[in-house]
Amino acid sequence: MKKESHPITICILIAGISAPVVFFVDYASNCLYMEEIEGSVTVRDYIQSTMETEKTPQSLLGLAKTVGQVLARMHDEDLIHGDLTTSNMLLKPPVGQLNIVLIDFGLSFISALPEDKGVDLYVLEKAFLSTHPNTEAVFEAFLKSYSTFSKKSRPVLKKLDEVRLRGRKRSMVG
Repeated sequence: MKKESHPITICILIAGISAPVVFFVDYASNCLYMEEIEGSVTVRDYIQSTMETEKTPQSLLGLAKTVGQVLARMHDEDLIHGDLTTSNMLLKPPVGQLNIVLIDFGLSFISALPEDKGVDLYVLEKAFLSTHPNTEAVFEAFLKSYSTFSKKSRPVLKKLDEVRLRGRKRSMVG
């Protein structure tokens, strides 16, 4: 319980990132009582809906920029999410304003290492491109935004490239 509630506090208080407010932690019953983000939609559903109606990823570039900004702030505070997927990002209503809320910090931890941040981005990249086909340009726009807004992006993106190479070797070898 403490493991999940602490990163949420860091997100909200230090990094200025939206995350559900933790109301109460009941250690005896292992329950976490959190804010419900009413009327929200997952970024996953938003992207799928947009791709069905628009038929082009161009309309998602604003979302990519916003997600890049949010994750840059999170990583600049040395918070690693550990399970970055578009299902773990919500859009608060009105959805068109692209207010991102990060959820599910169960695998999160604190680390200043570019390696950990690069792996975080790699997990997102693999999840993003497998869940949302034909959106490579959207992910590239996200990385550009991340690079622009993060004070520490250069070593992180270098590590992301290294992690990608390791991932390719692993898939080639089996």
